[in-house]
Amino acid sequence: MTSFRLKFLLSIAILAMLAACGGDKEETKIVADAPVYTLVFLDKTQSVNVNKNYVSEKYRQALTDIVENNMKNKGDKLEVYFIHENTSKARAMSVMIRSEKDNMDAANATDREAIETAYSLSLQKEKGIFLRQLLAKLEQQNTGSSNQETDIWASFPVIAKANESGADVKVYYFSDMIESVKGADRRDFHVKPPRNDEQAEEEAKADVKKLEQYTIGSPQVTIVSPFEPTASSKENNPHVTHYWQLLFQELGGVSVEEL
Repeated sequence: MTSFRLKFLLSIAILAMLAACGGDKEETKIVADAPVYTLVFLDKTQSVNVNKNYVSEKYRQALTDIVENNMKNKGDKLEVYFIHENTSKARAMSVMIRSEKDNMDAANATDREAIETAYSLSLQKEKGIFLRQLLAKLEQQNTGSSNQETDIWASFPVIAKANESGADVKVYYFSDMIESVKGADRRDFHVKPPRNDEQAEEEAKADVKKLEQYTIGSPQVTIVSPFEPTASSKENNPHVTHYWQLLFQELGGVSVEEL
């Protein structure tokens, strides 16, 4: 093989490697820029009282943090659902960040600063509006008959729908997580909570078969409980928490954080 031909082939190989690396970088950028899709489920049943000082302060702070941390870029979305007997049909709020930063490629230092300031002001205005709406939904009372049952299972088709968007899905349950739905094939933890972790695991594994039709992906799941740190295990049943942790692990391979 001639020296010229060898150099030519080496050049082609190097260009191919650079193109592949460039493709990887572009793919990484696309993943990094994926919008955040936040789902907030607010328990509107009798067992959660947001008028208690501890619950109100904890929930208001958590909602403030969600808006601040998750709503940062154009396309970031926030939806709120009420948890009660008809959770999947109870969408109470849907908002999206519209603010967009102007192109700064040809901007000088002064123009860049002006663009950044304008974008920041627009973004903060949107976030302020969203937070006020969100806190109003928190305070909204449910005095109807739908507050008699807690259908948390119904959140799974909602999560599955969000997963279809390709966004970075983050799910927050503001709830005691006491599933309470009448029916032979449903759970009523008010009447019959799991007595130990073994029973919680058995029930979770059985329920996975009923819920695996919903492809929830691997969302970040956080439970913001209404219980004070001094709450007894009878009030804040750790076996119920274990049930949900295992259920999400089986359905999406995700761990559940509890606040």
